[in-house]
Amino acid sequence: MKVNENLRNAILEVIDNQINANDPAETATTLKRLMDEGYSEFEAKQFIGQALAVELFYVMKHKVPFNETRYINNLRNLPKEPSET
Repeated sequence: MKVNENLRNAILEVIDNQINANDPAETATTLKRLMDEGYSEFEAKQFIGQALAVELFYVMKHKVPFNETRYINNLRNLPKEPSET
């Protein structure tokens, strides 16, 4: 599958914004934890991006607000694959 560079860059920008704003704080905490586990910064952000993409897809599919609790739970479970539940 070909990578959509524009989408990937947009998701990485959101992640950087979350880290810089410390909102939610778990994004920066997750980045540090994953890097401490041996992942590169890019790999760690890819994992975080998966959690973000799952949440964004759920929001669009079900026309509901962003569920920060589910997003944070998915961040805490990384590198395990994120879930919509």
